[in-house]
Amino acid sequence: MGADLLNRASELSRANQPFALATVVRAERPTSAKAGAKAIVTADGAIAGWVGGSCAQPTVIREALKTLQNGEPRFVRLCPPEAMGRAPQVGVIEVALTCISGGTLEVYIEPHLPQPHLVVISHLPIAEALAALGKGLGYTVTVMGLDATPARFPEADTVFGHLDFSHLVETPRRGVSTETFIVVATHGNYDEEALEGALKSDTAYVALVASRTRAEAVIQYLRETGMPEERLARIKYPAGLDFGAVTPEEIALSILAEIIQIRRQPSVSRLPLPTSDLQSPSEALDLVCGMMVEIATARYVSQHAGETYYFCSAGCKRSFEKEPETYLTRGA
Repeated sequence: MGADLLNRASELSRANQPFALATVVRAERPTSAKAGAKAIVTADGAIAGWVGGSCAQPTVIREALKTLQNGEPRFVRLCPPEAMGRAPQVGVIEVALTCISGGTLEVYIEPHLPQPHLVVISHLPIAEALAALGKGLGYTVTVMGLDATPARFPEADTVFGHLDFSHLVETPRRGVSTETFIVVATHGNYDEEALEGALKSDTAYVALVASRTRAEAVIQYLRETGMPEERLARIKYPAGLDFGAVTPEEIALSILAEIIQIRRQPSVSRLPLPTSDLQSPSEALDLVCGMMVEIATARYVSQHAGETYYFCSAGCKRSFEKEPETYLTRGA
C-alpha cells in the first residue's frame, strides 16, 4: 500500500470512520489495473487509489458499500460476459465487464469498521469491571460518572467526571451510533438523568442495572416527564443475561455477554451508520457496452431527444451518437 493510501487508512481508523479496502489479487490483460493495486472506499462512496478505470470503478464502489453494510468481505470477479460461469467458485461474485477493452479483474474487498463503543454511566465498582472487560474485548470505552477520574478507570479511552452527552454527539471518535452500547449503573444516584440523556441518542442498546421494581419506578418517572413510549421501550432491564451474577465482575460479564449476543445477530447491521447514510453513487446504463456509469463523475455525456445519456468512454459515446436509435431500441 502506498504511503498516501496508508496515511488515509490510518486517518480514517483514528477518526473511527468506516471504510473498505479493495485489493486487486489478479488482473488479466488488457485491463489497466495490476495485481496488488489498492483503493479505499468510504461510506459516502468516495474512492481513493486505483483498482481499474471507469469500467471497474463503479462496481468496486458498489460492492465495497455492501461490505460496509453487512460487515462481510467480498471477492469480486469482473470479466467479459462470455467468460462468466465457466469456472464457478463458492464465495466469488461475478460481474460482467462489458467494456470494449475487455480483460478480467479479481478484487478482494474487506471492510474496516469502527470498534464498538461502550459507554458506562457510573462511578461505582461495576463501572470499573465493565471498563476493564470492554477494553479487553476491543471496545472503545467511555466512562461518565460523578467524580469519575482517569486514575480510577485506566482502561477507559475517555473519562468524564460529569454527565454531558454533548461530548458523545460532537466528537466523531466517541460519537453515538448504532454500534454504541450504553449501560447506566448508578444504583439510584442519578439513573433518571442518565437515562434521559442516553435515550436521546440512536444507540443499539441502553441498559439499566437495577432491580425490576426500581427500573419500573424510573421508567414511570421518565414517562411522567414526557419521554415518548417508543424510547422508554428501548430500555433493557434488568441489564445482562440472567445466569445468576452477583458480584460487580459477574454482572459486568453478563452485560457484555448480552451485548455480544445482540451484535452477533444476523439481522443487526455491522455498519455503525444508518443504512440511509450509505451513499451509493447514482448510476446510469451505458447503452452501448452495458456498463453502469456513475452520473456525478461521468466524462462522456450525450443529449438526444431531450434526454441525457452517460457513457464509460469516448468510443461508446461516439457509437451512440452515430446510431442512437439502434441503441435506444436495443435498450428498450
